[in-house]
Amino acid sequence: MTAGRIVDIADAAVSLNVQDRQLKVRLGGESVGSTPLAELAALVISNPAVLMTQAVISGLAECGGIVVICDRSHMPAAMMLPVQAHVTQTERFAAQAHMSLPFRNRLWQQLVRAKINAQARLLRDLHGEDGGLSAMVPRVRSGDAGFLEARAAQIYWPRLFADPLFRRGREGPDQNTHLNYGYAVLRALVARAVCGAGLHPSLGLRHHNRYDPFCLANDLMEPFRPLVDRAVYGWVQEHDPAAPLDKAAKAWLIQPMSASYAWAGEIRSLFDLVAVTCSSLARALDAPRTALEIAEV
Repeated sequence: MTAGRIVDIADAAVSLNVQDRQLKVRLGGESVGSTPLAELAALVISNPAVLMTQAVISGLAECGGIVVICDRSHMPAAMMLPVQAHVTQTERFAAQAHMSLPFRNRLWQQLVRAKINAQARLLRDLHGEDGGLSAMVPRVRSGDAGFLEARAAQIYWPRLFADPLFRRGREGPDQNTHLNYGYAVLRALVARAVCGAGLHPSLGLRHHNRYDPFCLANDLMEPFRPLVDRAVYGWVQEHDPAAPLDKAAKAWLIQPMSASYAWAGEIRSLFDLVAVTCSSLARALDAPRTALEIAEV
């Protein structure tokens, strides 16, 4: 792919067609936007009511882009790859599959450092101090050999909710339910960006599960988890942590995924920022010394 833009159609039942080599987006018969096909790396369809012509798929394929179709839970269900880009795609998947352990460890080191740094920023924002997490960031070694991610979590969670007894767990009858929901939505967003960047979602860096087709999304979402944590913190300040996960709670928790963030002098969506990280990983496969681009949000 020569272009790098990823367009995610998620919020409206639009219709898509092609005119003058431009992807045209219409809502209720009115034009709401257009993008040159040549600038698109991927078109991600997340809304089940989207209509598009065959010319959209063939035109994007001719330009070397891909189409990602998502299911009802907004997880990628299918990828349509251009035949003329098949060799490039095959080489990229092969590069993922054959990443050396030292290379994977260096990438994981960057992700863990970014995650702990984000946790530290959140603690400072909410409580005025980070419990020493910032000092841990430069100590994270390749592959997180010293288990700093786990050690940071032991400090982070009790301080975040000002509860020394709180433990992060999947089955807790408390704000853990809200965290699980928020992470599921975030994971879907990251998975879409992974596929949009032309990466194979099941070939992870650290996460490996034969029953999980989105291991790479689990890896790359780590630095963005504190966005969900902030939303859950805000919710439980005004509600019982053990209250059911109702419609109002869900609406509150997905706000970070639809919000805009300032980064690199621009206002970007969270999907855009995640896509930047995914694209930087794709570039790193060609140049293993390349560092990941991870936005601070």
